[in-house]
Amino acid sequence: MLLTGMMFLLAGCFTGVEGTKKITERDVQRAIEQMDNNGRESSLKVVDDSLLAWHEGKGFWCVDNQARLIFRPSASYDIDTLELEGKKLYYLGYGTHRQLDNSEEVDIYFDLDGQRLVYPTGKILAEVNRSSFAIPFLVADDMVEGVRSQLLGKTVYIKTPLWHSVNDGDQISGRRFIPVVITAVKPGDKVHPLRVEFRPASGGEEAFVWMKVPGADGVGRDFDALFSMTDVRKQYPDISPATWSNIVNCKVTQGMTKQECRLAMGNPVNVRQLPDQSGLREYWYYDGGRYLFFVDGLLKEFR
Repeated sequence: MLLTGMMFLLAGCFTGVEGTKKITERDVQRAIEQMDNNGRESSLKVVDDSLLAWHEGKGFWCVDNQARLIFRPSASYDIDTLELEGKKLYYLGYGTHRQLDNSEEVDIYFDLDGQRLVYPTGKILAEVNRSSFAIPFLVADDMVEGVRSQLLGKTVYIKTPLWHSVNDGDQISGRRFIPVVITAVKPGDKVHPLRVEFRPASGGEEAFVWMKVPGADGVGRDFDALFSMTDVRKQYPDISPATWSNIVNCKVTQGMTKQECRLAMGNPVNVRQLPDQSGLREYWYYDGGRYLFFVDGLLKEFR
């Protein structure tokens, strides 16, 4: 299955059709990850219910004031001045209204401090009564609680160095593959519905990462892309302690292998191979003008 998918991807590079998008190293890696993920269950159990299973009083956190745009205007409140970010809405039920084509579209009702808000879905019941159905800017409280109950206090190993400070939200340079202790799981933002806070097990500044709902479509930013339940170091016993220290700190040095560089810096945006008399030269290009230059598989030069 993997080989078939890869052959299909690579075939797109040689169609001869002008304007065909070039397949980069990153595209290939994402395709591999997507195919791997299709056969992999999430390490976390998730709340998987559909609209008809929602109980009255089910809570939803509003993560952005733009949520006001999804609700139907009402004479009982000024939709333009509703302050919704950080508020909790409670599910009241649903109803339908008939359209000109005779279809019945679903309206979902919420309570906010005694006010009834109406979200017109624009969809029929069969379309909204799916576990994958999501309401923009709203995060189900039971989903947050479910993830929190599985992670709070656990020691896991973080894969991404892109951390955010809990103090001001600014991005900070973190480390890869070190043990961290999960200290909180909270509603996230309009793109990533979960905010997972942690502290390095060895001490240091508390930080957080944005995370997708476990099992959501797409590659990356779900729990298994960001964390590992087991020590990643044990998968690479042949890497020396000094090189592993560089990898943890996202650094490279001359003589590192391509596997070691990929662990330290992630997948390149593009790759160029140039054979010459001294061997196979290979350039890995990253965002921001960074590059790695390999000769016969070993890092020779970098920026």
